[in-house]
Amino acid sequence: MAASDSLHAHDLRHVVSDDPRLMVVDGSRLVRKLIGDVLRRELPGAQVIACDGLASARAALAEAPVDLVTTALLLPDGDGLALARSVREAAAQSYVPVIVVSGDVQARLESRSLNDDVTDYFDKALGHSALAAFIRGYVQPQPVPGARVLYVEDSRVVAAATKRMLERQGLEVLHFSDAEGALEYLHGHRDQGDIGADLVLTDIYLKGALSGRDLLSQIRGAFGYGKRALPVLVMTGDANRENQGQLLREGANDLVLKPIEERLLVTKTLFQLRVARLPEQRSFNA
Repeated sequence: MAASDSLHAHDLRHVVSDDPRLMVVDGSRLVRKLIGDVLRRELPGAQVIACDGLASARAALAEAPVDLVTTALLLPDGDGLALARSVREAAAQSYVPVIVVSGDVQARLESRSLNDDVTDYFDKALGHSALAAFIRGYVQPQPVPGARVLYVEDSRVVAAATKRMLERQGLEVLHFSDAEGALEYLHGHRDQGDIGADLVLTDIYLKGALSGRDLLSQIRGAFGYGKRALPVLVMTGDANRENQGQLLREGANDLVLKPIEERLLVTKTLFQLRVARLPEQRSFNA
């Protein structure tokens, strides 16, 4: 959700692997085992390298490359941000996603206190199954059969390119050029007892009286759809972190920064769709 939006295409291909090497870094032996067991079960063929802190992780990175790293924010001998910097240095020309598994992820997202070396933050409260789905989105993206994406974009050129990205994943894309049309569609389906979409992807700036922010406000307010019932991804070219944080506080599940990178758009879309379909998960702390 941060600096990874500027990845180059050849770097993005690096994270897709049939036999990924996944590093799990946490000071708790129990947490390392829990995460490792879930990843081995949910990602057959994955090699899990468990490390208890910054020093052991750096030593493992020096021995062999990895495809993805998950780390606690606080480690016995350092922190996850320092580890992320070490991963960047060790990876050299390849991009390795670094996921911080944290209990205060929402606060960090809303404040946009994201380190450029960190690819994403994952909220512990979503549970182990959601973490596996999240990581799979980076290393082995899987389609979500039958999922409908309500896409709102007023640029025909951008819309055509983005629609192709999503349709390559087997998603049904319902495109509207303005928020008014999207709201009319949602109203019509609600009257029939159906939400009408599994996810909304909208640009923040739209031609017409209503913006993407207005659409988000209607979905969370007038319609009363929560983040699990109807996930909303907001596309924005605004680099201001306070403005980004405000969108998340207003109910966006996540942001997609422009210019759009296909791998990250796909990862975020498929992850939100999969989490919405998961039963409520117990917390890591349960």
